[in-house]
Amino acid sequence: MTGCATVPPESKDPRDPWESYNRAMFQFNDAVDRAVLKPVAEGYDRVTPQPVRTGIGNFFSNLGDVHNMANNALQFKFHDAASDLTRLIMNTSFGVFGLFDVATPMGLEKSNEDFGQTLGSWGVPSGPYFVVPFRGPSTVRDAPAEIVDARIHPLYYHDDVAQRNVLVGVRLVDIRAGLLPTERALEGMAVDRYMAIRNAYLDRREYLVTDGAPSDAQRDMLRELEDWDDDF
Repeated sequence: MTGCATVPPESKDPRDPWESYNRAMFQFNDAVDRAVLKPVAEGYDRVTPQPVRTGIGNFFSNLGDVHNMANNALQFKFHDAASDLTRLIMNTSFGVFGLFDVATPMGLEKSNEDFGQTLGSWGVPSGPYFVVPFRGPSTVRDAPAEIVDARIHPLYYHDDVAQRNVLVGVRLVDIRAGLLPTERALEGMAVDRYMAIRNAYLDRREYLVTDGAPSDAQRDMLRELEDWDDDF
């Protein structure tokens, strides 16, 4: 597989030392997606009314507040963890098991936390960029961290295996359908889709881990710009 992947010189990135493998796996995942998951997601997007899609997305988003709460607590962000718990209670009860998001209009903002971010907040470096088979962009830190998040997710504890598999499948299709507009934008803008997705993923992960605070390299660049501005 790695023999089929060529690495353009302009794509070289120190965060991606395994680029030949990653490009080959990206091509494999992309082929599987275009053959199976994308057509299903497009059909789901066509035939499912928007209010139903919104309700499905809200339902799974509500379940996701469980691992948001757990990871906020592990990062010692107890105020955010309490907000996640309140969201979960409000949306599960008054939002009909999460089908309606009643918490956000109340000022309870949605968190976006996972165990990879928790490890990052503890000082664990991301490590090399890594494309996971059948999954997609990740890093050496974030890929195994997803196993922890899966164990925290309420669906993991649903006893009926058949129902659980159906719910997991619906969740996957709903997530994929939500990515269709982003995919169309990338296809229209990016010459190298692999590089665009890699850079977007790594930059976003750094932003999430630091909660939007600039990295050391970004701080140095800002200082240089300030010094340059002072000279003029």
